[in-house]
Amino acid sequence: MADVDWQGRRKEEYVHRMFSSIAGRYDRMNTVMSLSRDKYWRRFAVRQARLSAGDRALDVACGTAMLAREMALAVGAAGRVVGVDFCAPMLEKARENLVRWELATRVGLVEGDAMRLPFADGEFAGAVSGFALRNVPDIPQVLSEMARVVRPGGRVVTLELARPWVPVFKQLYFLYFEGLVPLLGRLGEGGFAYGYLPRSLKGFPHQRDLAGIFTKVGLQEVRYFELTGGIVAVHVGTVA
Repeated sequence: MADVDWQGRRKEEYVHRMFSSIAGRYDRMNTVMSLSRDKYWRRFAVRQARLSAGDRALDVACGTAMLAREMALAVGAAGRVVGVDFCAPMLEKARENLVRWELATRVGLVEGDAMRLPFADGEFAGAVSGFALRNVPDIPQVLSEMARVVRPGGRVVTLELARPWVPVFKQLYFLYFEGLVPLLGRLGEGGFAYGYLPRSLKGFPHQRDLAGIFTKVGLQEVRYFELTGGIVAVHVGTVA
């Protein structure tokens, strides 16, 4: 697929087509490409949300519900997780997963836009997203929406790809990320998505700059954690 300018609606349409094409193999490829570290990353991110038993929590751009699964375990049987995503094929895969995990009664799924979340102000104890911000046209808008729907004192948490800084490891990582990852993607249908992956990181804010955006949208006590040598970063902000 031809490259795009990543602006406005064109990016939304591209990303929608991309995720629709890979929904069936998304979980498997994530595990392979992350060398199975993706499970640890999601658990760490959910811990930073500080969810309690009985809480109502939101997974933004939930995809196949892998992150929502960890959130559901955190809020327990008395809690409720809502996952929102704009890609119907990903939500279909999420429903299959939730049935298989026996969590279908604990996690609700909504087709909706992260830029305009269809929820009331302060509706949730916390909001978490995983690998979503690189794919949206307006990062501050999404973070503002996440903050809006979280009650005061609750946390907004994001898990995203980042830029490692450790010498040698950094060079090896980018060799893998920019060379091997697209090759793995071309082995199956929807391979163009894994060519997009390295390109999407090039224009994405450094973890320090993303922390600044958290602060600019009004979140407090902002901090971030670099995991696995800085391959990913988890950002946390508290709603005033």
